[in-house]
Amino acid sequence: MKILLIHQYFLEKNDGGGSRWNEITRHWASKGNSITVISGMVHYASGKKPHKYKGKWIYIDKGFYNNVDVIRTHVSEAYNKNFLGRLWAYFSFVFSGTYAGLFKCDRKYDIIVATSPPLFVGIIAYILSKFRKIPFVFEVRDLWPESAIDTGVLKNQFLIKFSFWFERFIYKRAIFINALTPAFKEKLIKEKGVSEHKITMIPNAADFSLAESLIDTLDVKEFRRINNIEDKFVITYVGAHGVANHLIQLIEVAERLRDTNVLFQLIGDGMLKEYLIDEVKTRKLENVRFIDPVPKSEVFKYILSSDVGTSVLKKNDTFKTIYSNKTFDYMACKKAVLLLIDGVSRELVETANCGVYAEPENLDDIEKKIRHLLALSKNELNLMGINGYNYAKKYFDRVTLAEYYLIKLKDVRKNR
Repeated sequence: MKILLIHQYFLEKNDGGGSRWNEITRHWASKGNSITVISGMVHYASGKKPHKYKGKWIYIDKGFYNNVDVIRTHVSEAYNKNFLGRLWAYFSFVFSGTYAGLFKCDRKYDIIVATSPPLFVGIIAYILSKFRKIPFVFEVRDLWPESAIDTGVLKNQFLIKFSFWFERFIYKRAIFINALTPAFKEKLIKEKGVSEHKITMIPNAADFSLAESLIDTLDVKEFRRINNIEDKFVITYVGAHGVANHLIQLIEVAERLRDTNVLFQLIGDGMLKEYLIDEVKTRKLENVRFIDPVPKSEVFKYILSSDVGTSVLKKNDTFKTIYSNKTFDYMACKKAVLLLIDGVSRELVETANCGVYAEPENLDDIEKKIRHLLALSKNELNLMGINGYNYAKKYFDRVTLAEYYLIKLKDVRKNR
């Protein structure tokens, strides 16, 4: 099968962020399929272009993986500046991505897959679908525009109305929709009027291949010694340092935990990282450590050398509908989870019995739950980690879900 994927934030090879689509495309390619990815040049967390893309409109990386080509297109670096900058970042990708799809893709594709957010990648999918006369699949990784409105990213009333109109437009024209969580699927059916027969649910998942190889080979004791965390109770966060993540709540709790050996280890980048670093300096905290983005293999070393992994978001109803990518990485690494996200993510952790939930932005509850984790024995913490691993292995294995996704694409293409 020849597949065209439109994903504004498809990662570079060694990025440590959410690499779900990198792993899916690599699996599809290993089965003999050919994939072309149209993606932006600007990194989703830093909002910056790598040096090799500077001054370029199009950058074609043939053989990014075996049977996977990546076409990087221009995206404005004004994303983190203000509302107009963010809007232009979205639509600059619409223009450059559409151009790449029309004039730089030299294959005859069987199907297009567009993964959102941002919602506006659907414009590219729709135009290319019309010109190339092939169907497109639309994937909902986040409820957009709701999440953008709730976090203050989207405030302009005209753009909000347009976004809701376009959302309905794109759902109607997609051959099928993949919703990443049961809450997304339910909301699309009950509130947005999408036919149940048009929706499937192939969720985020755990990458066991890298975790399992490192579990067997990494000298955790030596890694902790090198990083000077031998005597610490390490709580690691991996991911974006942005508005939605609201990592300030971890810093505020760190201030309350000066009397303990807890160390918060924050790995990644984002528009609020400098602000967070300044807050730690102002508060004179020695129990918060920032680490710049590292390759995924290194990320897993940090997770495996931690006591707990944490997933964190702002408190709002939209985030009750999402599964956190990083929660699955912690589960794959057999680590207990400190979850500051309500809703389906909470249901996941509590059903798997692999960690504790604390109410987002409730400092008393977060502090209480961390002190509870501190009081557990090593065996009790390890059991949480094993529970999470076993549950994710049974229901959220990335290879299994990637194979199911491919079967679904073939079915809808054949039955069109």
